[in-house]
Amino acid sequence: MLSADSVQVAVRVRPFNQMEKDAGSCCIISMVLNSITVCHPRNRNNTKTFLFDLSYWSHNGFIKNKEGILIPDGPASKYADQKRVFDDLGQEMLNNAWKGYNATLLAYGQTGSGKSYSMIGYGPDRGIIPLTCDGMFKIIHQNQEPDKQYQIYFSMLEIYNEKVVDLLAESKQPRDLKVRESPQRGFYVENQTLVPCESYEQIQQLLKEGNTKRITRSTSINAVSSRSHLITTIRFKQVFLKDHLTKQSDINLVDLAGSERQKSSGSEGDRLREGTAINLSLTTLGNVISALAEIAMGKRVLHVPYRNSTLTKLLQSALGGNSKTRMIATVSPADICYEETLSTLRYAERTKNIRNKAVINENPTERLILELRAENAKLRSTITKIRNTGLRVEEEMKELRQSLAENERQMAEIQTSWEEQLEKAQQEWEQKYKTLTQERRMIQMFPYLVNVNVDPQLSGFVHLFVQDGETVIGQSAGFPQAIVIKGFGVADKHAIITNLDNKVTLEPCGQAKVILNGALLLTKVPLKHLDRLILGSNSTYLYVGFPCERNGEDMSKYDYDFFQSELAAVEGLSNRNKKVDPSVLAVFLDYIRVKPLVAEANQISEELSKDLRFELEVKNLALTDSRGHDLVKEVIVKVTNKTTHQVWVWSKAKFVNRKFIMEDIYQHFIDGKTISLDRESDPFWDPIDVVHLGTAYVWLQSLNYCIPLEEHVEFHNSQGEEEAVLQMNLVPCTPTGQPLSEDEILIDPTEMVGQRLDFQVQIKQCLGIRWLKQNSMRGIQIQYHVLNHPCPFCTKPIWNTVNARIDQVMQFTVKSVSEELLNYLQNHALVLDLWGLQEDCTEISSPSDDIELTDEGSIIIDCVRPQLPSSVEIDDDQLSELYIKLSKLEQEIELLRDVNRTLRKDNVSIKSTLRKMSDASRPDEKSFHRKNAEAFGSKGTPKASYEVDFAKALKTFYQSMNRVRNQLLGLRRHRPPGDDVETLRLYLDNQTRIIRDFGDSLELCMNTLKNDVSLIVKKKKGHNLWGTVAK
Repeated sequence: MLSADSVQVAVRVRPFNQMEKDAGSCCIISMVLNSITVCHPRNRNNTKTFLFDLSYWSHNGFIKNKEGILIPDGPASKYADQKRVFDDLGQEMLNNAWKGYNATLLAYGQTGSGKSYSMIGYGPDRGIIPLTCDGMFKIIHQNQEPDKQYQIYFSMLEIYNEKVVDLLAESKQPRDLKVRESPQRGFYVENQTLVPCESYEQIQQLLKEGNTKRITRSTSINAVSSRSHLITTIRFKQVFLKDHLTKQSDINLVDLAGSERQKSSGSEGDRLREGTAINLSLTTLGNVISALAEIAMGKRVLHVPYRNSTLTKLLQSALGGNSKTRMIATVSPADICYEETLSTLRYAERTKNIRNKAVINENPTERLILELRAENAKLRSTITKIRNTGLRVEEEMKELRQSLAENERQMAEIQTSWEEQLEKAQQEWEQKYKTLTQERRMIQMFPYLVNVNVDPQLSGFVHLFVQDGETVIGQSAGFPQAIVIKGFGVADKHAIITNLDNKVTLEPCGQAKVILNGALLLTKVPLKHLDRLILGSNSTYLYVGFPCERNGEDMSKYDYDFFQSELAAVEGLSNRNKKVDPSVLAVFLDYIRVKPLVAEANQISEELSKDLRFELEVKNLALTDSRGHDLVKEVIVKVTNKTTHQVWVWSKAKFVNRKFIMEDIYQHFIDGKTISLDRESDPFWDPIDVVHLGTAYVWLQSLNYCIPLEEHVEFHNSQGEEEAVLQMNLVPCTPTGQPLSEDEILIDPTEMVGQRLDFQVQIKQCLGIRWLKQNSMRGIQIQYHVLNHPCPFCTKPIWNTVNARIDQVMQFTVKSVSEELLNYLQNHALVLDLWGLQEDCTEISSPSDDIELTDEGSIIIDCVRPQLPSSVEIDDDQLSELYIKLSKLEQEIELLRDVNRTLRKDNVSIKSTLRKMSDASRPDEKSFHRKNAEAFGSKGTPKASYEVDFAKALKTFYQSMNRVRNQLLGLRRHRPPGDDVETLRLYLDNQTRIIRDFGDSLELCMNTLKNDVSLIVKKKKGHNLWGTVAK
């Protein structure tokens, strides 16, 4: 029986997590029936809408009942609880399994989006997997028949770095298994453990066992769970004893790795693009889904790349094959997760186009055995032929023998009765779980450390008991009383924890790294109930005190993000500001997730003797543009060679990709394998490149009035710290390069419209360069863009001097000034970037192509639409109160210009009158000129010098205002130095002084301008009065 249907896709929107609540995140998702709309955090009118088969609103409208289960808070609530999700997805899988169809449920979404909650659940609020298992046993008990036998087998597999791990294997350390292919079964996992179960309680214990082994494995080989895939399989057999017929269904519940790990580093310019198998599975899964979606739409596809990864081999039947398949995509509604949410929805949208062809798996038992025997006969025949040829093909022979052994094992299983399998399993149960009672008893007697995992579903499985006396914590078990912890940066003897007289203390050993509640621990301290511990790089534990200290607290809030947030807060990065911008929240989220990876990378570098130090930074954390607006922030990783002091700056995507490759290499190292890498394959090596040190801004406003500008501006790095001081001039000039005189200063910039504008950028020197103070063997270059000219311009390289004399002059020409250009000059700045040079790096060069010159040799930069550099982001909502005040003052300047325009009109009228009087040639003409000269203080015909006077006043004003602007930007960059009360008091006093100086300077600027204008106006009125009298 054939059933062709599309893969059904459901989307579930989770509530805000605690971090998002603390930060005041906004919801960007709305849902109407099965239509989901996502709006951009910065532009609510920019929306994208998706349509799915099912949608679940689980964001709000819920309460927790007495049993600890989340339920709708009323009849009108839209909240979709666990039961509703199971009724739609889990119950349908059970129905299909009962009919004999294979069924698959894929869970997809970014880490922390609610996949684990939907699949497993938390505590009593059970998810799809436990509800499905429980429901299956209930159906069996309700449908007992004398001639029908029900058999349930349970297995758990983890795929990490293209390796398949059996989490229910009998060995303490899970073993890696091989994926093979046969004509009857397709791709399958060889020697996979299938545990026979006869109750839901047994499956509960198997889930706990599998998760515990998953944690143990991830700690020992650094396989973080968010980067691994979990496949839970329930094999349901219905054996019809009279008819010798077996109906079999495999229910595969697949929790895919966090979708944010898919992002390619290729777009970041990394030469090692997706250079590790860790990223391969999700990338290949995306390619398979795309290919199958195109086939469903009638397009011709030559190849579906199932064989390109382990995951897609095992999911071949689920995608386009023999299975009833569903996907649940989980998303966060928070504005800080916009990009990941959009990516997840697009991925899910493609998946719903796939069509499967499921069949009922109904085979006579005898036929199964006959098929296996026939296949074995063929295998034996092939082995014999190879032997007879005399060829020594050891690898091929080994593969054939393994396939033969696997078939023999399957036949033995089929021929073994269900009762015998249950009896064997029962013996293993008694042996395996006899310690459960003892563990429960110890929880009621001793304090303990409980694990906290990046995947909340894996937290709380490991209990490390602090027994009476002194206990050594570390990698080694060679101590009388030891707690063995495997992990990055954990020493053999890492710390000593002592339980004496109902008091527990913790003391680090030597230089071992122990973090307590976010702060580095250096001495022996008492432990308090619910203290947070990080041992080494990333081993995180919550301390649970004596039973008498426990008050039934909700420990779920102490999740992995809580630990990392504490660390970030100690370093000065917090999300507690309720009015913080969504982009800042997104950076904070990136920061706390990348931080443990950086710690691990440092540990790998140390153990492999790579001599590199990795430091996590936030680009533009305290940096603003020329007008005081915050720049776009992003997480970066600074890499420093501790021997040569060479520096690289990696993007987040590039670092994460390199970190994956480092893990591969480290795994070979701890396995004792030889590591041989050339430079091009080494994730620790990169070509030496220039390093961006900082940015400075020089206002272009003075060019509108042809006023020369002499500037001392600071270069500030991404942390807002001063890197150097630049001395430069911005000089309007003639076409031949001669500076304009004061008489050529303009009052009304519109006089330049349609005219030619020439100016020079004169870069004099760069002083106090911190880059060279750190290492005198380095150099610097300065690069800048002029208006929107496509080519950047740069200075010559200067090496080995902290105070670099540059003396570069470049002249630029606008052949025809437009009003749009005047507006740009009025409101924007010249952006200069300071670049650090290192030995063996390629120096920056100014391209000579696409540069047009005038006859005098000046660079032509005519433009129609001047634009801001792409790194500058304007957001009017972020203007500070001081900057608004400054803008109001600029409006007052415009009013003064209006006054000046009126005076100029009066000038024209007076000139016209004087000209008429001169033309009349009256007898007393000499007397008139004499009186005119006396009035104006000159000897010839009166000349309206008021424009020159006003231009001089404006020049003085703009020079003063530039100093005020620099004070304002410096004020905005200041950050509190720490939490010490005395330090904060000194900081507050200093800030108060700076604000007072700023106010005084601003007031002085305005008063000087008003006084100058007042004198000019009085002078003008005096002239008008004399003219009236003379007339």
